[in-house]
Order: sequence, then structure tokens, then C-alpha cells
Amino acid sequence: MTILRTDRLALRPLLPDDAEDYAAMRFHPEVAKWLPPAPGKQDESALLAAARATIDRFAASWQERRLAPWGVFLDAKLIGHGGLNYVPEFDAVEVLWALHPEAWGKGYATEVAEAALDYGFGALDLGSIFAITLESNAASQAVMRRIGLTYRKRVDYKGFTDIAWFDIDRATYAERTSMAAR
Repeated sequence: MTILRTDRLALRPLLPDDAEDYAAMRFHPEVAKWLPPAPGKQDESALLAAARATIDRFAASWQERRLAPWGVFLDAKLIGHGGLNYVPEFDAVEVLWALHPEAWGKGYATEVAEAALDYGFGALDLGSIFAITLESNAASQAVMRRIGLTYRKRVDYKGFTDIAWFDIDRATYAERTSMAAR
């Protein structure tokens, strides 16, 4: 499992001990409205169980594919998740992020997404990476554009319809990052 550091953040795989903090972030009402719904009932124990299941799924993906969302930590406090995720429905890898509302508007999503793209195109040698979001999520679409992704189409996914799909391929990413280095 890969651990990364950015200028301000630590990105590491989530551990079982992170489940309570992860549930508080992932199922916060302002975060949950942008993500697929939690299965079953919505009481605290069910949400904690869902958080544990997600952490287990991420751990399995790290073992199988060398990628999964990381926990995003600021000064050792979990503020969200972000990174890469294999989506079997599309047979493709997405870059994603979800942050606690207290962390919104500070550039952390862009920081996480850029680190994920570097890892995906560098260490994993991926050919392309996509991101999806609701049409109404202007903040996520702004991050997608900021990190160099281009709008391509609409898709349906996990009960959401008319989702905006953005992506970038390795060649475009390499050109973008080499231009930025100049």
C-alpha cells in the first residue's frame, strides 16, 4: 500500500481504526448528498458498519490493483478520502475525492487529485483516468478542470443519472505537466 505526502497532506490507506472518523466524514449530510447512498438503515451502527466495509473494499483493491482511495489527513486528522478507484462498470480508473465540509474551499481536493494523477500515470502507467460528478456539483467540476481533465459525455452510475464525465489520457497529462514545469 502506497503512502504519499503533498505540501500539506498525508495520503495513506485507511485502516480499521479509522472507521469512526471515516463514517463521520463520509456520511456527513453535506458530503453524502454527492455520493451513492449508504445501504440499508441510516443509524449510527449501520453507518459505522458501512464505513468498515468500505475500508475493507479499499484494502482489497490495494492488494489486487495497487490503487484505492487514500485517507486524506491534515495534521494527523482525517479530513476525507481521495485517490484512484477502479470502476468495473466502466472498466476504467477514476480519480475521486470527498472531503469534510470544514476542509472545502482550501485547495485540498486539487492537491489530492494531482497527487493521484501523478501516481496513476507515473507509478501505475495508466493510459487514462476519468472523474464523474453530478451536473450540479460545480466545485468538483472546477477541480476536474483545474487538474486538466476535459468534459466528454454523460453517463448513469449507481442510481445517479446524467452524470458529467471528464477524463485525461497519459499523453495529455505528460504534456500538461511538462508545460507546467517550464
